[in-house]
Amino acid sequence: MAQTEILARNTGLAHLQRLGGEIRARRKALGVNATSTAESSGISRVTLHRIEKGEPSVTMGAYLNVMAALGLQLPAANPPASTNAQESIPTKIKLDEFPQLRQLAWQIHGTETLTPLEARDIYERNWRHLDKNKLEDRERQLIHALREGLGGDFSDV
Repeated sequence: MAQTEILARNTGLAHLQRLGGEIRARRKALGVNATSTAESSGISRVTLHRIEKGEPSVTMGAYLNVMAALGLQLPAANPPASTNAQESIPTKIKLDEFPQLRQLAWQIHGTETLTPLEARDIYERNWRHLDKNKLEDRERQLIHALREGLGGDFSDV
């Protein structure tokens, strides 16, 4: 699978999750319960719950029906603010160029490069072991780009 496909999938998922959150917030602000919203949209309550979570397997028509029932319009598909971060992520990350990543990836043998997802996962799983005082600017930029471009549950540096 190409790196751009992964980034596009993550970006699309982020858009859907944001849209689902906006739909839920609108429904709550209007004081309408889930059952009434689902019925007026012609979908099940379970499907409405999946839409509010931003699940990609729900049809676009279902999203549009709920939005119409709540008086919302589909926002333009603008690129997310993290596009610059995504563009700054290298396709292959050389361990020799990022000392803290190399130290965190001590268990990986037989490769000198990682994919961005592998690097992000290593940083995320081992964040508490990272010596933030020894981070070089280039590695800080990589971590920031990985977090912004691919998401993740670890602090920014």
